[in-house]
Amino acid sequence: MKDFAPTAVLLFFAIIFFGTMIDVGLFDPLIRFVLRAVNNDPVRLVVLTAVLAGAVSLDGDGSTTFIITVSALLPIYLRLGLSPVVLTVVANLANGVLNILPWGGPTARAATALKVSPSELFNPMIPSMVLGMATVLILAWFLGRSERRRLARAGRPLPIVADELEGVLEPVGAAPDPGGAGADGAGPAGQSAPAAAVTAGAGGDAAGPGDGFIDAGGVLDPNRPTLRPKLIWFNLVLTAALLVVLGLDVLPLSLVFVAASAIALVVNFPRPADQVTAVTAHASSIVAVVAMVFAASVLVGVLSGTGMVAAMANGIVTAVPAEVGSWFAVIVSVLSMPLTFFLTNDAFYFGILPILSEAAGHYGISPVEMARASIIGQPVHMTSPLVPAMLLLVSLAKVDLADHHKKVIWRAAVCSLVMMATAIALGVIPLG
Repeated sequence: MKDFAPTAVLLFFAIIFFGTMIDVGLFDPLIRFVLRAVNNDPVRLVVLTAVLAGAVSLDGDGSTTFIITVSALLPIYLRLGLSPVVLTVVANLANGVLNILPWGGPTARAATALKVSPSELFNPMIPSMVLGMATVLILAWFLGRSERRRLARAGRPLPIVADELEGVLEPVGAAPDPGGAGADGAGPAGQSAPAAAVTAGAGGDAAGPGDGFIDAGGVLDPNRPTLRPKLIWFNLVLTAALLVVLGLDVLPLSLVFVAASAIALVVNFPRPADQVTAVTAHASSIVAVVAMVFAASVLVGVLSGTGMVAAMANGIVTAVPAEVGSWFAVIVSVLSMPLTFFLTNDAFYFGILPILSEAAGHYGISPVEMARASIIGQPVHMTSPLVPAMLLLVSLAKVDLADHHKKVIWRAAVCSLVMMATAIALGVIPLG
């Protein structure tokens, strides 16, 4: 448990920091930008969906990412006539690629299970993550073009859509567009058509987009008391400084997040009572993650302390042909896709990865190289029905899980393969 404590601290304060940044409105301008930059174009909307989902994914919480993305963009998808499945697919892919962030969970699990530094594991994988995200943007562009062609065939060219979309960026309280609301039979009098779309499509409370956008939990409520618009530049600089220090690897990651969280809470919420409320707001996520880390420490301790890991690893070594052994890291990269789809991250990283790493050590492959190989499959993992956040995503968007899987799984595999090819090309994962 002592070995796992730094990981627990890292996740604890990462959730507090990024949760606080969402609460105080750091990401609100980005959401407004997405809504205004769409300009009635399905291609732009789908690509900017990936940008928004990727930006919010920096908090390492898939549920928050999906809540914000769906709540902010589903009304516009519905008004444009785009399939909500496209929204769920793109958001799922972006979050899956960025799920390898050190505070996202899998990287911390792999680092803890193999007793390697999270920064030593993650920093060399940054080019793979960047190219993986670029792949998501390309896939989003193709999906957007496909939707634009489908709308044209359905007799909904952009000029007609533009007329229907009038008023989407009006502030809360603005008069609804008579043509758009009347044509689509939107909600009751006084409720704009986009607001009705939120109510009908996402099941949340209604609000107009632009300066008035919310989600089911009120995270994006423009009138929420936690907003700190006068401190947005301070919070932006603090977040940028945090990411720079993490990349430089000059201090332990857990210590960096402790300091950043303390600064963020004291500056944004000077009163101690408000600081307690801000932390308590994210208590459910914190308790679940930290409890998981310490419970996993018991599992890893039993597996290693009893010698079970060594015994099973020796069995694998005898079963793997010697000429294939030097490819162990590449094999694990490929296997991480189906294994993390059918298994939870805890089962894979704390139950299977130590065994595979022990076996790979017989062929000169280091634990940190195996840890990097093991996180390649995260884009596929995030599409698994075992991931509660993914189930939340399809539920919010009212999308059938089978329809979502038909479009997302093979695209997630493409993202993983691009990340793997990049890591191999850069020598981050050994080949042969």
